[in-house]
Formats: sequence, C-alpha cells, structure tokens
Amino acid sequence: MGQGQVMLEYQQRGRYFAQISDGVEGPAMAELKALGAEAVQPGYRGLHFSASKAVLYGIHYQARVLTRILAPLSAFNCRNRDDLYRAGKSLDWQGIFSVEQTFAVNANVSGNDQIRHSKFAALCLKDAVVDRFRDNCGRRPDVDALNPDVRLYLYIEGIKAGIYLDTSGGSLHRRGYRKEAVAAPMPETLAAAMVAFSEWDGVKPVYDPLCGSGTLLCEALMRVCHIPAGFLRKNFGFFFLPDFDKALWQKIKHMADQKIRALPKGLVAGSDIAGEALKAARANCRLLPGGDGIRLTKADFKDLPGLENHVILCNPPYGLRLQEESDLPGFYKAFGDFLKQRCKGSEAYIYFGNREMLKCVGLKPAWKKPVRNADLDGRIAKYELY
Repeated sequence: MGQGQVMLEYQQRGRYFAQISDGVEGPAMAELKALGAEAVQPGYRGLHFSASKAVLYGIHYQARVLTRILAPLSAFNCRNRDDLYRAGKSLDWQGIFSVEQTFAVNANVSGNDQIRHSKFAALCLKDAVVDRFRDNCGRRPDVDALNPDVRLYLYIEGIKAGIYLDTSGGSLHRRGYRKEAVAAPMPETLAAAMVAFSEWDGVKPVYDPLCGSGTLLCEALMRVCHIPAGFLRKNFGFFFLPDFDKALWQKIKHMADQKIRALPKGLVAGSDIAGEALKAARANCRLLPGGDGIRLTKADFKDLPGLENHVILCNPPYGLRLQEESDLPGFYKAFGDFLKQRCKGSEAYIYFGNREMLKCVGLKPAWKKPVRNADLDGRIAKYELY
C-alpha cells in the first residue's frame, strides 16, 4: 500500500457480503463455514462473513450456492447527492482498474429523503468515478452495462451508504459448462442447492428422469467428484482488488484441483424424452472432468424400468417450460404414479416452479422448502418412497 493511501473498508474489517437466493440460507451458511469463513451472519438477501485472502479466494472458487460476493470499498453517511459524489470521487479507482477497462454501477436506494431513485444514484457514482480518472490522467473509462470488466454496487438505506466491488466478476451461477440450453433452464446455484438439500453422499446412484440440459446432473457430478464450482471460469472480480495476490490465488486453485476424483461408474445418470435436450445435456456434461461418465438415455419417464434405491433429482416442467402441454395436473399425476409404483426405496427431490402442482403428485412430502427462482416462488419437496 502506497504512502498516504487510505485502506478500503474490506481491508480494515476483513468483512464481505455473499448474495444468495431466498430459501438457500441453510446450505449457504454451511458452505461458507466449511470453506473457512468466520462470523457468518444473516443480512438482507445474503450473508455477511469474515475471511482471510486465502479463504476469500477459496470461497469464490468452490462455493456452489452463493450468487455473488461483494467487497465493501467505502461506508459513509449520505444525506444528499453531494455526499455521494464526494465519497465516490475520494476513492483511488486507478488502484482498482485502469482507464482502458470498462465498468458499470448498480444501485439500490431506500428511505433517503434526497436520493429517491436508484438510477439517479448510480449515475451520480458513475460521474464521480469518471471525474476522478479524468482529473488524474486526462481520460475516462467507458461504461459497459452488460459485460463490464468491473461492476460496482451502491446501497443506500436512509443516510447509511456503501460502495462495493463485485469480487465474483458476474454471477457465480455461470459455471461455464452450460453452453447448450433448453427453455427455462434451472440456474446452476439452485441446482446445487437441491443437491445440498438432498445431502447426497454418493452411496446411492443419482438419477434425473427429466434431465433437460443436464444442470442437476452436472451439479451432482461436481459435488461427488469435488470439482470446484469455478473450475471452468477464467476470471473473477477479486483479481481487481488492489491487494490481489496472484501467487496465493494459484496456490489455492491448485490445492482445490488436486482433490478432484474420478466419477464411479453408474453413479450419475439421467434421461429425457426430448432429443434436443439430451444433445444439450451431453455437450454440457462433457465440459466437466468425468462428465463423459454420466449415462444419458432418450426415454419417457413412463417407459423407464424403475429407479429403486436411487436419489432422484428433477425439475419438472411447470408451464413456462411446457407451452404445448395442456394438462399439467395430469402430467404431475402420472409422474407421481411413476415415483410411487416404480421407485421403491428411493428418495425424490423435486423442484416445483409452479407450487400448485404439489397437490397433483398424489404423494405426501417429507418436507417442503420455499426457494425462489427469479420471479418464481417455488418449492423443493422431498418424497420418501417406501
């Protein structure tokens, strides 16, 4: 750190914030603690935690259910636009990114008498950043709202405000294996949460009879073979932190990669009635180590011989994905009959994007957990099939 340079908020406190989907607090908290985070505490739509550099890098690389991680750069009182502009311009932005790189600002504002609109707040911070660059080097960086090199987050609640750096470099659900997709695919983080809720330990084989583009199968493979969630990602936002330690990052990555193991034969498999979905699933699975070992079959679930003593994971169609299916209740009843009649000794974990379909399955769930998927107020249900 240069002489006279002010320490950023995360450097002073060692605290970070992990954004998560509503409903996955339990798996997310367990995951953070298992990866070495300390003082994990719930916050609004996420978790606050403490971490050393090594732990922070490992969390980015290995966490499966976290959506995004933010590092606080500055915390300040914000009564009006002048306070916001002054705080934004006071930061050493050239210590974070260069004038040749792009950036974007996302803002969320509530309860402030003078700053009432998020877009206005984002624009004010953007002006402060570019003016700091222009004053120091005579040029300004460009804004790229869709795919910036650096993404900043601004939160204002009442007069309390904070500026954060997205240290993930885009949502962590973008693993990199889903090159092909069918309609309304399940986010990778939600699929990982389902696998976590199942507590699958690799003893029983896992099967998805409605596998779509294979997201649940890929997440099951990554869990059982200890493949880091970020294995295919090339870049992370924490590379832009002014105290980023490249040698430490490479060491953390190498240590995690050394734990990857081979997929036991027959442990992960799935099927789908749609040839297009299977083609996508095969392409996606093959991008992961051991993905060639996932057995994929073209079949209607009604024609499967049975899935006894399995862990069944699936995300059935719920309207958005089944535009030509006029009888959703009938589809779910048939699927419930299949589980009841041909899946003895198994456990099924099903995501209901349309929770009205829970009553159509004809089985009593052992438990139900509310988990949001974008605008869908969905449910994960567990069925014990004795």
